[in-house]
Amino acid sequence: MDILNQLLGGFAVALQPMNLFWAFIGCGLGTAVGVLPGIGPALTIALLLPVTAQVNPASAFIMFAGILYGALYGGSTTSILLNTPGESGSVMTALEGNRMARRGRGAAALATAALGSFVAGTIRTLALTFLAPPLAELAFTAVAGVMGRSMVRGFAALFFGLALGTIGIDTQTGQTRMVFGTLELLDGISFTVVLVSLFAIGETLYVASRHSAAPAAVNPLSGGSWMTKQDWKRSWKPWLRGSVIGFPIGALPAGGTEIPTFLSYALERRLTKHPEEFGQGAIEGVAGPEAANNAAAAGILVPLLTLGLPSTATAAVLLAAFQNYGLQPGPLLFATNPDLLWGLIASLYIGNVILLILNLPLVGIWVRLLLIPRHYIYGGIVVFAMVGVWGLSTSWMDLALMCGLGLVGYVARVHDFPIAPALIGLILGPQAEIQLRRALAVSQGDWSVLVGTPIAATLLGIAALVLIVPPLLAHRRRRAEAEGQSVAATG
Repeated sequence: MDILNQLLGGFAVALQPMNLFWAFIGCGLGTAVGVLPGIGPALTIALLLPVTAQVNPASAFIMFAGILYGALYGGSTTSILLNTPGESGSVMTALEGNRMARRGRGAAALATAALGSFVAGTIRTLALTFLAPPLAELAFTAVAGVMGRSMVRGFAALFFGLALGTIGIDTQTGQTRMVFGTLELLDGISFTVVLVSLFAIGETLYVASRHSAAPAAVNPLSGGSWMTKQDWKRSWKPWLRGSVIGFPIGALPAGGTEIPTFLSYALERRLTKHPEEFGQGAIEGVAGPEAANNAAAAGILVPLLTLGLPSTATAAVLLAAFQNYGLQPGPLLFATNPDLLWGLIASLYIGNVILLILNLPLVGIWVRLLLIPRHYIYGGIVVFAMVGVWGLSTSWMDLALMCGLGLVGYVARVHDFPIAPALIGLILGPQAEIQLRRALAVSQGDWSVLVGTPIAATLLGIAALVLIVPPLLAHRRRRAEAEGQSVAATG
């Protein structure tokens, strides 16, 4: 009951006219920056910190929250229409959403993404309201693998991502690795640079190389301007599953939004009754990851607000914003600044409704982006990608890396190498290395510590099954099909 009273007090703060204005500005701005590849919420909030120095703290953080969630909504737009994620959590949405758009079902993909975001946003905010302290105390490990159609190509992409993750200064020994005497590489390669390069630049080069052989323009509304009854039936369960996956993982100090979207996509691929559509535009592959993406966004606020631990780049910028106002996130913040925190939490409910109102009517407008000649669209993408990468660090090395990795993305696109494993390797590789070294240091070099506990042995066993079982099942299916064809031929 005490939580409900505090939440009502938060609504009294969030519903003030000036705070509603800042919520609307944040949601609109967030949607815009989510649409632009390479320009995410972290960069936008960082640029706005000096501007909002004189703004009331509650109003500023309500706007920042709107930017964070608006970017998640907007990121799905370019992911679906142009196969260019505007935000890292939208990577998995691009896999099926873009193929739906190419089949003329862009409106349905955008609608299920928007509605899934609303459902997940409501669930995530309820969870943040009532479950934040218990979830902040949990610790568990999540492992995801998305290898694509060929496991060999998938592992090649994974090892490429792992190699990128080793570049820079070794945090344990202080030694430089794979920098080749280049000072700009000492801090490693930014995930945003890799994301923009492999997707935006790689896709642009691929489209340009096939411009003369490009098929006739797809009518983005040929599949309807709204979701069908079947779309609703196939989407509501992935919305709920994605929400359940996203929030707990986002609440981990090292969670973020990327891992739950990978997990959600893999889960929907295994549970679907239409496996033949995955890779060709399955609506479950849009609904689940997009819900997980948005649910995880509230989760990243849990370690930030309760422990003062940022789990993503955006959370780190928000931590800097708190410190600019002389505030230190942590357990005491709920006692010392309840109006600010509960006003922020209440604004998430309001912002979720604002984003739905902003996005659903725009589905028919956004989807008509496909009618614009592609050389104009992708030329603009290159410009925005360069501006976004340059704005991160004003480094010529990042621009050079963007060009080089863009060529890698083009080659991967041509030869059907999946991009997701490379991103997984880049994200999880450095974390896995740190934890491995820590475990070996505690055990004094005894490798048996990695399988010496029931939890560790169980997790490794599950990982082995994930790798072994799908190929075996596929082999059995092919063998059964071959035997069936042989029987039919002899009969």
